[in-house]
Amino acid sequence: MEAPWPRRGARRARDARPYADGMRLLTWTFAVYLAAVLVVTLWPSPQSTDAPGWATSTLGFLQGLGIPITLPVLEALANVVMFGPFGVLGVPLLRGAAARRGRAVPGAWRAVGLVTLAGCALSVAIELTQNLLPGRVPTVQDVVLNTAGALLGAVLVALVVGGLARRRPARAPRPAR
Repeated sequence: MEAPWPRRGARRARDARPYADGMRLLTWTFAVYLAAVLVVTLWPSPQSTDAPGWATSTLGFLQGLGIPITLPVLEALANVVMFGPFGVLGVPLLRGAAARRGRAVPGAWRAVGLVTLAGCALSVAIELTQNLLPGRVPTVQDVVLNTAGALLGAVLVALVVGGLARRRPARAPRPAR
């Protein structure tokens, strides 16, 4: 005879399904993002003194709006923006991976630190690889700006997660059986 209530693990397994699907989507999004970053940063390009096409069109658009921006500032902002998604996606991936493996889930701020270090390591690896590619010029400035982007993205997620956690009412304790 089957019990009238669900088996002990059945509810947890059913509740975990959307979480697993969300983590899978997050993982694939992160993989596609990383592939795009690697293509953009490691594709051999001829060295030129002219600004890339995207930069000149963006500069023209922003200056047309009355925003006084220069090419070096635009390139610096592009480096920060390029690594923002690393932090945004990295924090929940790190915390989710720890939870899935049954390990202690790092707090949001510890995850920010770990993801920022990982973003810095990726940026250093990219710059070292660029040193071997024709037409690419590695710079310390790129590492600093990329790391700043990873940090800003991670902090943004930590603030949102922290805000959501404070808004969520505490769960009532389960009655003892």
